[in-house]
Amino acid sequence: MWLVFFKEIKELLRDRKTMFFMVALPILIFPLIIGGAVYVGDKAVKDAESKILKYALVGGELAPIIATELSETDVFERVDIGEETDYKQLIDNETVDFVLVVSSNYSDDVLQNGQAGLQLYLNDAGMNLVHKRVEEITSGESDKLQQRIFEALGLDETAQAALLEPINLEKINVADDRENLGEALGGMVAYIVFILCLQGAMMPAADLGAGEKERGTLETLLISPIERHKLVLGKFLTIAFAGVTTALLTVGSMAIWGIVLSQGMAVEFVMKFMSAISLLDFLLIFLMLIPVVAIFAALLFSLSIYGRSFKEAQSYMGFLMVVAIIPIVFSILPGVELKGGWAWVPLTNIALAIKELIKGTMDYVQLIAIFGSTAAIAGALIAFCIYWFNQEKVLFR
Repeated sequence: MWLVFFKEIKELLRDRKTMFFMVALPILIFPLIIGGAVYVGDKAVKDAESKILKYALVGGELAPIIATELSETDVFERVDIGEETDYKQLIDNETVDFVLVVSSNYSDDVLQNGQAGLQLYLNDAGMNLVHKRVEEITSGESDKLQQRIFEALGLDETAQAALLEPINLEKINVADDRENLGEALGGMVAYIVFILCLQGAMMPAADLGAGEKERGTLETLLISPIERHKLVLGKFLTIAFAGVTTALLTVGSMAIWGIVLSQGMAVEFVMKFMSAISLLDFLLIFLMLIPVVAIFAALLFSLSIYGRSFKEAQSYMGFLMVVAIIPIVFSILPGVELKGGWAWVPLTNIALAIKELIKGTMDYVQLIAIFGSTAAIAGALIAFCIYWFNQEKVLFR
């Protein structure tokens, strides 16, 4: 078994394509892709915030302060539209970005005339931030009118607060920072790590099964004096090793790049998060990945052996990735907790456990159910993999 394992590892190290997916992709490409996506998203928001918006103002004489603030701001450009009333067509034709219509009842004396009304016509299908930018101007005027009303009524600050919010519901969160952070990010961490383990094992799995068929080297292995189950276990360990290595390299590289390139506040955030998790919890997270990778490796190798070609095997594995996402998604649904039956559901229980470990609220007794059920499933799949490999009709279909 170990002879086969070391032989396959050496071949993996010689295979440039596989090494690219195992090493270069997680260390360089993934961080570049994620960093690029963050950069593009941040740039898009800044561009939307600084874009000069063309607007039309109808009834501006009724709201001279708002009209003045819009005209004196560099990021707004007024367009005269005459008597046109088809605001949708003007916006669709990109003549203007928005039309602001002042209602006929608009007045500074809201106590006498009632609530002042404004209608903002815009195409809000994209990320244009039109509503937000216009609201920054109108809300300022609204605050001034509100203050005038309070002064006219002779209300002090206490009465003003009571009038605006008669009942104040104060939320006091008894959860600490680590628990809040774990709840927000724990499920996503499990999701990313699982997908990376599966992705990292796919390429070696396809090569060690279907790839051997295409190259004609599978027959040579079968006539060797090594027992069939040892051949399977050696290849299985190689696939599992590749999956764990890819996941660890990706997570490690992303953490290092994040610390190197991020600002001081982000570094402090990362350090605070990392220091909150104990060494035991880190060790348990790593140990729980072992049966997960075993499940993935056994399934991938079984599909690879069944495939007639490398391409066919990869098509089966692509479907497996979709199926594997489902139990992971369960872990981030509201109300799904590491209690009762969920502790026995493979993959879902591991994802829930990782979230609980990050939160610092792990019930360590549940580890019996988690490791027990996952190890049982992994063992059954490895046994099936050995049985599958012994079927001549599968090997040479």
